[in-house]
Amino acid sequence: MRHVDFSPLYRSTVGFDRLFTMLDSLAQPDGAQTYPPYNIERTGEDSYRISMAVAGFSDEEISIEAHRNVLTVKGERKDEGTGEGSELLYRGIASRAFERRFQLADHVEVVGAALKNGLLFVDLKRNIPEELKPRKIAITSAPAKAKQIEAKTAN
Repeated sequence: MRHVDFSPLYRSTVGFDRLFTMLDSLAQPDGAQTYPPYNIERTGEDSYRISMAVAGFSDEEISIEAHRNVLTVKGERKDEGTGEGSELLYRGIASRAFERRFQLADHVEVVGAALKNGLLFVDLKRNIPEELKPRKIAITSAPAKAKQIEAKTAN
């Protein structure tokens, strides 16, 4: 993918710096990180859900943090012994630590998170403050005043 130069847009727009930075960062993959796999779905008009496959991780080994429009999900497995007298011959189940970041739009908040059957569900909701919602302005008609024409007379 080629790089897009947003500098001409900086000259004619105000306050969109973060948007252009986000668009520019989309062109640069985050190190081709594919673990853990995830889905993002819309569950309602203003609600979303991120589902991550975190099989083998317990809720104590996963941390979720939302800070300044960035949602960070980290997982770190504690060392588990294979048990007395057992030897691991092949490791096919991933036990590596991970950190996945998601950019959140303005006014998107984390509602909750749940771990069920090896899937981590993070529920999000867009809460637009009342002062930022569109509002209808009532139009009132002003009472008509009678206009009088004054004429100057020459004496």
